[in-house]
Amino acid sequence: MRPVTDEDAVLARCAAVLDDRDVLTDPDVLPTYSRDRSTGSPVGEPFAAVFPRSTEQVAAVMAAAHDHRVPVVPRGAGSGLAGGSNAVDGCLVVSLERMRDVLVVDEQDGYVETQPGVLNTELRERVREHGLWYAPDPASKDFCSIGGNVNTNAGGLCCVKYGVTREAVLGLEVVLADGRVTRLGRRTVKGVAGYDLAGMVVGSEGTLGIVTMARLRVRPLPAPAATAVAVFADIAAAGRAVAAVMATLTPSMLELMDNATIRAVEQFQPMGLDTSAQAILVAQTDATGTGAIAEADALLEICSRHGAVESYRSDDPQEADLLLGARRMAIPACEALGDWLLDDVSVPRSRLAEAMVRIQDIAAANDVQILTFGHAGDGNLHPTLVTPRGDADAAARALVAFDAILDLSLALGGTITGEHGVGALKNDALTRELDSVAVALHARVKQAWDPAGILNPGKALPRW
Repeated sequence: MRPVTDEDAVLARCAAVLDDRDVLTDPDVLPTYSRDRSTGSPVGEPFAAVFPRSTEQVAAVMAAAHDHRVPVVPRGAGSGLAGGSNAVDGCLVVSLERMRDVLVVDEQDGYVETQPGVLNTELRERVREHGLWYAPDPASKDFCSIGGNVNTNAGGLCCVKYGVTREAVLGLEVVLADGRVTRLGRRTVKGVAGYDLAGMVVGSEGTLGIVTMARLRVRPLPAPAATAVAVFADIAAAGRAVAAVMATLTPSMLELMDNATIRAVEQFQPMGLDTSAQAILVAQTDATGTGAIAEADALLEICSRHGAVESYRSDDPQEADLLLGARRMAIPACEALGDWLLDDVSVPRSRLAEAMVRIQDIAAANDVQILTFGHAGDGNLHPTLVTPRGDADAAARALVAFDAILDLSLALGGTITGEHGVGALKNDALTRELDSVAVALHARVKQAWDPAGILNPGKALPRW
């Protein structure tokens, strides 16, 4: 008789608290839950995936995994771009995709409580029914989950004015590595009791605990936005315009696409974009009354002073949706071109122009195509390296270029990841940004929360 393994014991305990349909061991289907959308990140083989539907079930699963020292990889919708939810060999994948309830919408105190599997767009639509607005809006908002947003501290197009996910999180319910459940944070606008443990969980990529409920700040619906577009014949001029805009104005959105991105999007889905432009800025302003129009006009005047060859404002919601849709199509357009590897760096806005020029230099030096787009108002760029499918030599050059972009960001006073997290993709680079004291503190925090080291091993933290 085959001896009972730790994996067998964990599966038996999972089966005792979960429906049969919520336990997956089929080797033909498991790969579906083994990786996220990232490329270039290592992927292991899980022995099973489970799909709990309640906090109590998550707690029971984690207690079983902890007792048998089985690694656990938490998973949201699998939309990540850094390998944060990629399986490791011999792990149990815990997918939160079936925890799909919006639990509370509190109009008076301005918050919503939601389970982690709710998609970003679903939550936004739900609170809109109450005249409220949830601000964080990643480009993947239609298919990314709130739990994943919390775990990666996701940003989005509106974060230049309204902040990233961390600014929206009031409180969290978290299942710890040993199955204990805790509630962190508050319901109030202010509160400083104890350390900010909820803030510590945000962006921790499932290495400290599994979020089973998020209490998120919602706002009154903003005023209708005015949309401004500026076209540049020089990419550095676009960068300088961004820095000048952000020094004097607070647009609700300020997005950039370089020439390679513009051409790729237009090829992917013709929209009438100017493919001769070296850069396009798309901005929105949502000040109340006539303030949005005035702010948009002021933004365009700044762009004109800094070299825009064409600029215009639109108050037509359909045209605005078209322009923003073009920006959100950047990644699908990259996917259509070939194999792709997306970077995610942020630099001080004052160094944005230099960053964009030097990324082009990196592309030329390594003979690789790089499409640069991103949240210009935050200095957050997504240089995406595209190579012919199956071209091993080109892929190797792309990895060199990818690493050079990380070094460039740090040299300019920036960071190796603006909003996609470290995951399994950038662990090796993390020690270039963190000093030795910070690395040691990370290790001690991890030890305090997960002494057995079973939660999402190999992710988010430096490799020692």
